[in-house]
Amino acid sequence: MTSTFLLSRRDLLRRLGVGSAVLPFLGNLPSLRAATATPKKRLIVVFSPDGVVRKNFWPTIPGPFLTPGPVQVPADLPPILQPLDAFRDRMLTLKGVHNKVLGDGDLHMRGMGCLLTGIELFPGNVQGGGDTPAGWSSGISIDQEIRNHLQTRPETATRFGSLEFGVLVPNKADTWSRMVYSGPNRPVAPIDDPYQMFHKLYGQMKDRESMQSVLDDVREDLATVSKALPAEDRRILEEHAALVRSFEQDLAAHRDTATHAVPVLEEGVVEQNDQMPKISRMQIELVVSSLAADFTRVASLQYTQSVGSPRFKWLGVDEGQHELSHEPNSNEAAQEKLTKINAWYAGEVAHLAKRLAETPEPGGSGSLLDHTTILWTNELGEGNSHSHADIPWVLVGNGLGFSMGRAAEYAGVPHNRFLLALAHAMGHTELARFGNPDYCGDGPLTGLV
Repeated sequence: MTSTFLLSRRDLLRRLGVGSAVLPFLGNLPSLRAATATPKKRLIVVFSPDGVVRKNFWPTIPGPFLTPGPVQVPADLPPILQPLDAFRDRMLTLKGVHNKVLGDGDLHMRGMGCLLTGIELFPGNVQGGGDTPAGWSSGISIDQEIRNHLQTRPETATRFGSLEFGVLVPNKADTWSRMVYSGPNRPVAPIDDPYQMFHKLYGQMKDRESMQSVLDDVREDLATVSKALPAEDRRILEEHAALVRSFEQDLAAHRDTATHAVPVLEEGVVEQNDQMPKISRMQIELVVSSLAADFTRVASLQYTQSVGSPRFKWLGVDEGQHELSHEPNSNEAAQEKLTKINAWYAGEVAHLAKRLAETPEPGGSGSLLDHTTILWTNELGEGNSHSHADIPWVLVGNGLGFSMGRAAEYAGVPHNRFLLALAHAMGHTELARFGNPDYCGDGPLTGLV
């Protein structure tokens, strides 16, 4: 947030005699922001690991997700994408966009560390597989490049610039667990504890056992501020407070169930692994809340890590995801289980899209999804081959002005060009190269609008 905006809010609070704890609730009020002639644009990068089942992921024929003819009816989506059916008119898949970055590190490491940076890993001492050891990425990731650009402009600067959410990301720092980089050799760790993220966003968060409502602390001050605001600002403030209250109630319910005795079992299987669906939904609520409050316009949501090994017991799958991903394509049972797993991730993306679609755009028209694009991706095209060809790229939402409702197919273009196109769509049009310049020669990827 620029000092100009922050001072104007603080001046209002000082004039009304209320505390600064109210500041997080005022981030998106039109009367306290400079007027802008262009609508907001937002980007959320969602990551899930270990590749996909190709035959159950990619549409068989490029083109609209509708059958041709005088009467267009929905064409069947592949099994993995079926949870996104409600958003087929706002979905775009990109096939044939490859990660061509080479260098040190195994294919999982390079898949993860080069996914958003488009540049090689530094040499290092982290050994993976039978390939050469490697270290962190040698460049900034595209989300942080966009973040930095937005933060330099008063009309697009936000309180946090970007927010990095996680779901069961292992408590360790290595090349397999980091996809976001603020610069060369500077990985950014996602926050995978919803309580910690809530504290970052709103402050004054008590520990899980003695949690007290943030709204209870600021109720009177919010009422005082509300009376001094225009009608539209009051409506937005009330909607934001309602989001916070709903999330607090969800936290309280989760806390109550967690107070029961938990068997002492292997770490990460019961206490963490089986809570994955719950943690995912909690983090999604916080993503939506942070965008509605204009705390950020760039976010990421990372599920586990490259070589991710959650066990999807709630789907009837006992094996670890990474273990299954190494099975040959001829193992139909493994393919079916991997399809279920990837469809679950698609369902979480669909839930995020749904929550954005049903949340009004503060101070504007339409919904948050009308001004936001979700990018769901992966470090591998296929798990057992460890391929970097056909990296899964699925976009949902209308925030970037792309032509949606279709499957697009390219002839093996470097993903650097797609990363460039993302930056340009977010307004960073002066960026001519990104990552390894050898893969940017033809400029931003075309055919998206």
